This record gives sequence, structure tokens and C-alpha cells, in this order.
Amino acid sequence: MRHGSYQTTGRRHWFPSQAPQASLILAVGLAVPSRSWVVPRPLIACRSNLPGIRSDSILAIARCEEQVTRVMARYNVGMTDHQPTKTLLPATLAALGIVYGDIGTSPLYAIRACFIGDGRLAVNEVNVLGVLSLIFWSLALVVSLKYLVFVMRADNQGEGGILALMSLITNPTRKRATAQDEPCLRVKFVVLFGLFGASLLYGDGIITPAISVLSAIEGVHVATGALDHLVLPTSLLILFALFWFQKRGTAKIGRLFGPAMIVWFAVIAVLGIAAIVKQPSALAAVNPIHAIVFFRVEGFAAFTILGVVFLVVTGGEALYADMGHFGKRPIRLAWFMIVLPSLLLNYFGQGALLLSDAATVSNPFYLLAPSWALIPMVLLATIATVIASQAIISGAFSLTSQAVQLGYLPRVSIIHTSKDEQGQIYVPVVNWLMFAGVVALVLSFRTSENLAAAYGMAVTTTMVITSVLLYLVAVNRWQWSRWFAVPLIGLFLCIDVAFFAANLPKIPDGGWLPLLVGVGLCVVMMTWNRGRQTVLRLLRRRLISTKELIDEMATSSPRRLNATAIYLTSHDEGVPMAMLHNVRHNQAMHNPVGLLTIDVEDRPWVSLEERLQIERIDSGWYRIVAHYGFKQRPNLPGIVEQCRQQCVDFGDPSAITYFLSRVTLDIGNQPTMLHWRKLLFVALLRNADDPSKYFHAPPDQVVEIGTRLEI
Repeated sequence: MRHGSYQTTGRRHWFPSQAPQASLILAVGLAVPSRSWVVPRPLIACRSNLPGIRSDSILAIARCEEQVTRVMARYNVGMTDHQPTKTLLPATLAALGIVYGDIGTSPLYAIRACFIGDGRLAVNEVNVLGVLSLIFWSLALVVSLKYLVFVMRADNQGEGGILALMSLITNPTRKRATAQDEPCLRVKFVVLFGLFGASLLYGDGIITPAISVLSAIEGVHVATGALDHLVLPTSLLILFALFWFQKRGTAKIGRLFGPAMIVWFAVIAVLGIAAIVKQPSALAAVNPIHAIVFFRVEGFAAFTILGVVFLVVTGGEALYADMGHFGKRPIRLAWFMIVLPSLLLNYFGQGALLLSDAATVSNPFYLLAPSWALIPMVLLATIATVIASQAIISGAFSLTSQAVQLGYLPRVSIIHTSKDEQGQIYVPVVNWLMFAGVVALVLSFRTSENLAAAYGMAVTTTMVITSVLLYLVAVNRWQWSRWFAVPLIGLFLCIDVAFFAANLPKIPDGGWLPLLVGVGLCVVMMTWNRGRQTVLRLLRRRLISTKELIDEMATSSPRRLNATAIYLTSHDEGVPMAMLHNVRHNQAMHNPVGLLTIDVEDRPWVSLEERLQIERIDSGWYRIVAHYGFKQRPNLPGIVEQCRQQCVDFGDPSAITYFLSRVTLDIGNQPTMLHWRKLLFVALLRNADDPSKYFHAPPDQVVEIGTRLEI
């Protein structure tokens, strides 16, 4: 447990920094030296001043027990302030609606893409059974074994995703890494790898909505070719509605996602069964010998088709990324009980249909359905693809929020769309940039068949990165023997590299796009992080110690203002520049004063008990460090309230003035970064969101004091 402290003359007083319990402290032991103390509930007393406790503040045991119980219930002591754990069945239903939208809609285009277009396969028994065998074993080895069994073991306090995986390696003890850490080169390599993998999500995020919605609407061609001219405008209209609706949140409509996907999986399973019954020979593809025969007969053509077969596992990374929302058990249960059987039945059903009638290759998914059900199937597929698109958009919002908190992206406007679910957020700039990218893709590629050529590069690259990082976690954190880790993860890596290599020919046909987006965003993230570290280092050189300022005020005697000031500072030592300017130029010193540092840790959640560290520097002068996880949002009024609960009362919250330092940068000749990176960083800083808005500071209580630096 982290402990807060007050510095008084000659000795340091320690107390547990639990939000409510900090206002109820042990009546004895205040002058105990630095060590951890557990507060026995029968020996608790209220206090309002520091240091020391008056004898009349000691309460009766019964009254104290009542107050402790009431305050603990109010502030959820001992709990992290994030979403409560869902029970298994509702969580499994929710996982169906969010996690499996992408991989669940792959049957719309995966089989068809293998046999349609230039250089595609002829429809014959060897090729059909070979493709089905590759699909079966890809789902079994990549999704079921790699992700569901092994990758999901690598959680950071229950959170998944490539940033969580990265943090497990860079900070194996869950402490913030510093530049003086011994494995500095390895940490930089892992961070670069992890950020590139995270950046690729945005490239995938603009392709998934485009290819999913297009493939669903194209089903009307099977019913009637007279409506072909409406496919493109209808797709654009649906995509506009999808992105426009994001600002309203998905809390209400999200409850329908699970039931809708259950209907989807049930329907595609039934359609597959009906075709398999007519042509059961398709089930022979379970035998991997058919994949081997396929490669032997088709040669290099079979290898290139592997890049198309990869479309069936493109949603695998989402299973890991969304683990924190639903937990491991619901995701695994939904996969093995519902999703995997339904997908296999439909894929094998499409294969059986092709074996029966090669002409159905034009759209084997929709031709599984009877003619009277085509229009309802198009509507159902459209709903499923919208759900799949929603999942990737929400993932991009979540990743942006995490990257901002971890210091890899500048502050952006983040709007919470739900009072109950902290994860329900809306990021306007990301939303409309993604929409612009999706529209550009739809207008450029025009069909899902053409988009399939661009799809896959981002996901295969991310999967390769995940396997490499998984090996580092297994060896360094889990302490696995290399004799076990190398063969197992080597198998996964071989499969990932094979998929990656098979997708390389897609680069000239559009595969370059998600890679370009990923590289560009990775450069932005690395530049922003490097620039921030440079600015912090330059500011640190200008810092003076609190003792120096106290000595300076003793001679200059600034006016003491009977008003509260809280100074936000990036450093947990020294005097912030805004406060120094206020004392030197305005000859004024507030009383009381709080020096507040927001520390975002490399873990998703920090509990209320660990939130605050408070140090008393001088009379009415406190240093506060507020610890948050990278999935939590700091809130300045909330921190002030928690300080009051810990007996540091800053008075009327509406009378507090929040002082922020605004840095203006001049580009100089210092060898801090390349010139073009300096220009990029200055542009990012200029367009960053207002920090007072980001930290929820009341706008009419904020004062900004500027500082000029040369980088």
C-alpha cells in the first residue's frame, strides 16, 4: 500500500492515504518513523488539523465504527473506481456484441475473395477443400490456441491490448520506467514495437467499416442487379450515420448488440448446416492433409491465397484488446460455445455449396440462403457489419485515451457519453478523421473485393508484434524456460510470419495504406513523447527548491493572500514556474497553496486507497501527487474533495484558483531533436486541447502563466 506523509519540523508523520479513512487516523503513533501502518478500526479518531490530535477529537468506538462504515460505503474504499465486474452470462452476451463483430462478419467476404478476381483459384475439389482446411486450422491455431489460451494470460490488472502487453515488459514490477533503467535499449525497442502495433489499429480502423458495410450492401446484387447503382451511396449513408451517432454514445443501443449477434451467429450456422447436409464431403477438410495437397498442387498461388485466408482471423487481436471490458471467461466461453462453431459451420457450408455448384462462387454467402430470405439477410448482415464497425471505432477511442494518458499523444477532447460506464467515450477528432478516411476508401476502391486487397497488412503486422512481445513476457515476467517458450511461441510466430509474407503482395494494391497510417501515427507518438521529455528536462533545469523559495520570501516578504491556489506541475519536486512568476513578479503568495502533480502509471487502474500522496512543506503549503491508471481521467475538483477527506481543507471549492503553466516554444539550434521533428512537436503542442478542460477544472477559476523555452 502506498502511504501519504506530512513533513513537519524534525520528523515525518505517516498515514494510510485511503480516501475516506485518511480523515480517520490512528489516535496513537502519529510520530512513528517511516513505515507502513494498518489502522485498527477500534482505535480510530477524527482529526481536523495537523500535526497532532486534540484529546476531545477521540470518538467513542461505536460512533467511530458507524462513521467508518458510512464513509467506506460512500467512497467505495478498497475498490478500484472502474466498471464493476459483470456476471458471466451478461458479460458473455455483451462480448458477443462487441468483441466478435469483426471476426463474426468475415464469412461475408473471406471465401468469395479466395475464388474471385485476377489470379484467384479455380473452383474444384482440391482448392475448395484446401481453402477450408486452411481456414479451420487458422481459427484453431491462431485464435483458439494463441489468443484465447496464451496471449490472454498476459493481462495488466485484467486489461489487454498491445499497450498493456508493452507495459508488462517495460515495467515488469509495474513501476514507472526511467531513463536510468538498465535495460534502456530493450525498453526503447519494445516501446517502438508496441507503439507501431498500436498505431496500426487506426489503419485497420478505417478499412474495417468500409469493407464490412460494402460487403453487406453488395448482397442486394444477388436478389436483383437493378439496385447495383445504389450500393455505393447506401454504404456511404450508413457509414455517415454510424460516425454521426458516436457523439450520442452507444450505451443504450449497445444493449441490443449482443442479442443481434446471437441471431446473426444462429442464422449463419443454420445456413451452413443446410448446405453441409447436402454435401457432407466438405467436412473432410478438417484433415490437414488437404491443406498440404493444396500447396503441392497450386504452389506459389496457394501461398498468395494464404493472404486472403487470413481474412478469417482479422478480428483475433480484438479478443485480447477488449479483455478488460468483459474478462477472460466470458470471451472464451462465447468463442468456444457460440462463435467458433457458427463460423466453422458457415465456412464449411459455403465450401459445400461450391462443391455442389461452382457457379455460386459469385457470392457463396448470400446464395446459402433461399431466395425469399435474401433481403432479410442483407438487412441482418448490415446490422452485423455496423456492430463490427462500432467495435473498431470504440477501440480507436479507447486507444487514443490511453495514449494521451501515457504521454504518447497530445491532449484531445474526450467526452464521456455514459454516466455509468467509464469506458463509453467519444473523441471527436479521431471520429471525424476516421470517417474521412473511410469515405476516401469507399470512393477509391468502390467494392469489397478491391478492399480485400488492402485488408490484412495492418493486422498481420500487429500479430507478429504481439508474438514477439508475448515471448518477452513469457521469458522475463512469467519466467518460462526458453526450452518451452521458443518452440511454442516460435510456432505462433511462424504462422504469423507466413500470413505476413503472404500479404506482402497486397502492398501495391492498397496494402500500403494501413502501413502508411501506422508509420505516420507511430512517428507522431514517438515525437510527442520525445518532445515532452525534452521540455520537462529544460523546465527542470529552471526549477528552484522549495527551501530556496522560502528563503527568498523571507527577504522579499510578498503579500499573503487569504485565498487558495493550486498549481499544476509536471515535477514532484521544486517550485513550479507559474508559482515562481507569481511570487517574483506579482509579489503575492496565496495561503493555502497546493502543488499538484498528476502521475499516470503504467497500469490501467489505481484504487482510491492509493490515489494521493500528500506532503506538508510549510504552514499552509502542501505538495500533492495524484496517481491514476492509464484508463482513468484526472479530475481536479475530485482531487480537492479527496484532499478534504484527508484533512487538507482548501476551503470553498468555488473560490480555488488553479494556476497552469503554458509553455511557448521557439525552435533553436539545440541538438534535442531533428528539425522536422521539432516543427511537428510545436504544431502538436499548439493544437493540443486546453489542459484545464482536460483535467475538468472550472473554466472561470483557471489562470495561465506563460513560459518561453527554446528547443
